[in-house]
Amino acid sequence: MPTDIRPTTGQEALELLKAGNARYVDSLTSTDEYMQRRPELVKDQNPLAIILGCSDARVPVEIVFDQGLGDLFVIRVAGNVVAPSQIGSIEFAAEAFGTQLVVVLGHSKCGAVTACVETLINPEQNYSPNLQSIVDRIRPSVYNLHELATANGQDVDADELVDRSIRANVRMSVSQLKHGSRALEDLTNSGQLLVVGAEYDLETGKVRFLDS
Repeated sequence: MPTDIRPTTGQEALELLKAGNARYVDSLTSTDEYMQRRPELVKDQNPLAIILGCSDARVPVEIVFDQGLGDLFVIRVAGNVVAPSQIGSIEFAAEAFGTQLVVVLGHSKCGAVTACVETLINPEQNYSPNLQSIVDRIRPSVYNLHELATANGQDVDADELVDRSIRANVRMSVSQLKHGSRALEDLTNSGQLLVVGAEYDLETGKVRFLDS
């Protein structure tokens, strides 16, 4: 069960996870339908959708979509960016399980997109090389929006730019999945795979599906 207790050390956090898993194991004998499905998932899985989402702790995908064990094949990475490992994971699920839907799920107040916007507003902003690699993957979707916002010489509304950039980044990831993999492109063109974008609102809990 969720707890308001926040650990002050890594060891305390580890103990909370251990206790949580113990409660989960105890619940496996529950009459809850999701728990009863677990034995059939030991040998195989048949997810109804593939979700490429952000790593943000406030966007637990199975909870957001009210799904249970085995229902979703979830790939999470900061900024829901597309890189070879994410593409390969999606190819695997689409081909191995025949899953016919991919959802790229961004969310409001995304920290990775915010970091990218900050580097455009303040080029002297520095991040670690690994974090910068994520920012660099988001940058193409944000750059044109930033250029338009600064074209008239006025100050940039950073919050508005972040909001618009979040959706632009989702759309870019959808395009990269559709056209950056021969396997996924073939499945999409043949009608065997649908790739869509969406944005989760942290305040309302609603998921808005975006037009292509």
